[in-house]
Amino acid sequence: MSALNELEGLGQAVWLDFVDRKFLEAGGLKKLVEEDGLTGVTSNPSIFEKAMGHGDAYDASLADYDKAHPEAATLDRYESLAVQDIKAAAETLAPVYEKLDGKDGYVSLEVSPYIADDTDAAIAEAAKLWKMVDRTNVMIKIPGTLAGAPAIAATIRAGINVNVTLLFSLDAYKRVADAYAMGLEERVKAGEPIDRIASVASFFVSRIDGKIDDVIDKRLKDGDAEADALRAVRGKVAIANAKLAYAWYQDFMASDRWQALAAKGAQPQRLLWASTAVKNPDYPDTLYIDQLIGPDTVNTMPPKTMDAFRDHGTAASTLTQGVDDARHVLAEAERLGLDLGGVTGALVEEGVASFAKAFDDLLGSIAAKQPATA
Repeated sequence: MSALNELEGLGQAVWLDFVDRKFLEAGGLKKLVEEDGLTGVTSNPSIFEKAMGHGDAYDASLADYDKAHPEAATLDRYESLAVQDIKAAAETLAPVYEKLDGKDGYVSLEVSPYIADDTDAAIAEAAKLWKMVDRTNVMIKIPGTLAGAPAIAATIRAGINVNVTLLFSLDAYKRVADAYAMGLEERVKAGEPIDRIASVASFFVSRIDGKIDDVIDKRLKDGDAEADALRAVRGKVAIANAKLAYAWYQDFMASDRWQALAAKGAQPQRLLWASTAVKNPDYPDTLYIDQLIGPDTVNTMPPKTMDAFRDHGTAASTLTQGVDDARHVLAEAERLGLDLGGVTGALVEEGVASFAKAFDDLLGSIAAKQPATA
């Protein structure tokens, strides 16, 4: 049994942060499910850009679609390809979904990054994608922006599973947890069931250390008088931030508000650790898995990180360890003027912009593949 398999016994689900037509057709996902206990898959515009924008794996499917829809817009052509992959992944994960009674076995598909700040558009697109995929073990990804929170509540109210993405701060996480509960509460008031609705809150980690460490390194280079204190928090802020988010989650699960929903069969909105590939080669390549293992959580890993953890990761309950130390790290970060709030706010904007750029490139590459002629 590998370290990946051991995570299930510690309450953490393993999801793959990758999807690709050739990988699916070759049985790669099925193998991970059977051998490593994988229970979910995530996608995003960057992942699809890498998969669809290069090579010819999607050309035959695109040609077939173009013959049937010769006047289709580029966005429609993209969606036809993406939905095929999401359906295939959902079929592979369907046995997991059934075995776990809807508690896991999900694949995620993201709304367009162009509408991250448009509540009504996000609600409409979530409903459209949900209908197109037509699988109960699918989650629609909606960014956890200010505009995204009411879209999340409305989408949950409509009975659609949601993966909230691009969360970096505790305040943003609290906002979307409230939105999830609100959507469930509205269903309860309407006499509608809530026991088969699922959601995860994707809390990003490594990008935070990347930003904070850059600031620390510059200050160290400039001979900052707080050099020792800066070194002491370097590479620790992201994990501390995540641990305090989980501590808040535990408190929320124990609250009267959540317990009332749980009594109606509500599933917890699990925290999902995203951006878990280490950006700094000086850090252990399994850092953001080793330190964030705990019950009712998900770790979504790109293939290389998954391989690393399988080979030499350490499966142990770590998420609830060192919480006081985590508070100290964040207090020190504030005292030192590292501006975690400013960093997380900038990361949301950068994340949306990055996905939009990937989507631009993706649509451009699809547009360049001319419709087939009879």
